[in-house]
Amino acid sequence: MPKNYFDERVAEAYEARWPELFAPAAVEPAVDFLAELAASGAALELGIGTGRIALPLSRRGVRVRGIDLSPEMVAQLQKKDGADMVEVTIGDFTTTRVDGTFKLAYLVLNTITNLTTQDAQVECFRNVAAHLEPGGCFVIEVYIPELRRLPPGETFHAFTVTPTHLGFEEYDVATQIAYSHHYWIADGRLETFSAPFRYVWPSELDLMARLAGMNLRERWSSWTREPFTSESRSHVSVWEKP
Repeated sequence: MPKNYFDERVAEAYEARWPELFAPAAVEPAVDFLAELAASGAALELGIGTGRIALPLSRRGVRVRGIDLSPEMVAQLQKKDGADMVEVTIGDFTTTRVDGTFKLAYLVLNTITNLTTQDAQVECFRNVAAHLEPGGCFVIEVYIPELRRLPPGETFHAFTVTPTHLGFEEYDVATQIAYSHHYWIADGRLETFSAPFRYVWPSELDLMARLAGMNLRERWSSWTREPFTSESRSHVSVWEKP
């Protein structure tokens, strides 16, 4: 099994550390987008976490199942209203299988980069394809690597600088790994978190989809369907199983 970086310490503080992720402006457009694709079918969330997207999607009438590596994150989900409607399997979403087929599978908030090798990311696409029914869709939300923001010879990029939170990405371009470093000040104490993530380009994801027998259906720069351009800093991509 891969290492679980989202342990009890991280899981218990997750929503307090990133409250902006749970604001309606961040959640509702994603749920609208996914509910439209799921229609009357079932959905599978890979890396379901604390249920930020799965629970409101379930309340839209979509039957949601989830896979997650972290029992501690899932324990936070299970404390919430409506958790009994979302069945979760603990496991590595590159290989873990659940019963049934799905109209929709999705990975949000850069979770594809939790898989730190290209082989693992390819296996994730293959696992998704095995779960999708014909005509089903796979959705990924992920950032565009910020390599253009690095001065020549530098490897660090600051992505968050506030009085209480510093965040830095440390890029290793040879291995396509970005080490994410976080430092928080809370109640006079310093809290830290660091983990590796494998950044991946849109064209690389398209090839992974083709290897798994899926084709690109649409790509946007956000959940509200703004056009994807060379200036986009993230993308929401949809691949379809024929």
